[in-house]
Amino acid sequence: MTGSTAGPRWLGPLLVLALAILAGGAVYVAWPILFPKISHSLSPDPACDLRAGDCRLTFPGGEGVVFRILPREIPLIEPIRIEVELEGLQARKVLVDFAGIGMNMGFNRPELKPVAGQGFAGTTRIPVCVRKRMDWEARVMVETPGGLWVAPFRFYTLK
Repeated sequence: MTGSTAGPRWLGPLLVLALAILAGGAVYVAWPILFPKISHSLSPDPACDLRAGDCRLTFPGGEGVVFRILPREIPLIEPIRIEVELEGLQARKVLVDFAGIGMNMGFNRPELKPVAGQGFAGTTRIPVCVRKRMDWEARVMVETPGGLWVAPFRFYTLK
């Protein structure tokens, strides 16, 4: 007996393999959530000002997405209401993915609930940034029987 307390030589590589399999499984499950397959998308309208009023984007086939954030001054950390109206789209689900432009601000993708007519609404919070002014993109994601339609809307917040 040598007095060594080390385990079998194969235990370390087996543990590394198990962790790699777990990490791969997590990536496999998270990938479609973080990077969904988009069937139709538009570019943001530079004339859109969500602080001034509702914004509308129209797809080439005439389908439309109207987006609003309330209150109009878009406060930080406080609850904000987000509303979407659809024109010519039959939605299974509507989500809004908030992403910082030029700075990763974490995952913020609330699912909206149906309201009267073709509308959807929900609440979320915009996090504080170290910058005085932060530019954002709110990607309205409309899940339809024919695929995922994405309409991006840009806005800014002030600290």
